[in-house]
Amino acid sequence: MITRAELDAAVHLVRPHVPVTPAYRWPLLERVTGTPTWVKHENATPTGAFKVRGGLVYVARLLDAVGPALGLITATRGNHGQSLAYAGRVHGVAVTIVVPEGNSPDKNAAMRGFGAELIVYGRDFQEAREHAMRLAGERGLQMVPAYHPDLVAGVATYAAELHEQAPDLDVVYVPVGQGSGLCANIAVRDLLGRRTEVVAVGAEGAPAYALSFRAGRPVTTPAADTFVDGVATRVPDEDAVAVMVAGAARFVQVSDEATEQAMRLLWQTTHQMPEPAGAIALAGLLADTARPAGAVAATIMTGGNCDGELVRRVVS
Repeated sequence: MITRAELDAAVHLVRPHVPVTPAYRWPLLERVTGTPTWVKHENATPTGAFKVRGGLVYVARLLDAVGPALGLITATRGNHGQSLAYAGRVHGVAVTIVVPEGNSPDKNAAMRGFGAELIVYGRDFQEAREHAMRLAGERGLQMVPAYHPDLVAGVATYAAELHEQAPDLDVVYVPVGQGSGLCANIAVRDLLGRRTEVVAVGAEGAPAYALSFRAGRPVTTPAADTFVDGVATRVPDEDAVAVMVAGAARFVQVSDEATEQAMRLLWQTTHQMPEPAGAIALAGLLADTARPAGAVAATIMTGGNCDGELVRRVVS
């Protein structure tokens, strides 16, 4: 999926804006997991989430390919939109973002803070995405997908960092929204020739990718009912599913209650509050009955963009 030259080029584009994020082993957390456990803190990026890496690479390569752009448009539940808003500000490109009704107010404010025009439309991500595609045609904007090889290449820079920080990983747990994080971890694992298992984690209430993994092909669902907005997908990407089926060891689904417990556990043991998608990987680790005893594990705290109201609920 990715060559050494492509990874190095992505690092060259990302590093001026995103320093290497920490990966720590937290003793109090390991008392609960019962195994050596690394946490990759992607909540420590300039947007508070891993996706900024993909946005920087995507926008830079798009401008190299087509020249100055009139503007970009995308749909998001938050972190993908922040990544493009941030990259748009870096490169001087206007960005329009469509979010569904009831989206995180804090994430909406952050996207506006990075200079994006925000449009609210639809009952979920898929309806927002379809509206963004219509607006792209009407306004002559470049539609940015939620999954693309350039997004994966950017995200792969954190996976490469993780393998340098924790070179003996047996298994890494990755949340699955549209698949860039999972596919990036598979790509880097394969590029480095590691034997690390990559385990996909999703919410029970948003089973589209889990069903796709088991079927070996994309399976859509009529709804995605979970408070974990970062994985609330009902129409999987075909290319992402193909990579997942070929390279992921297994798919673990967890309840919303388990994710909330993982948020609380990370707050108590790392003193950092993840957003729901930033905690679901840990919930997957704790629920994974196939994990070998004593395996050196890593979970990805993909982001820390958590609304104040939810923080108060979790810590109480």
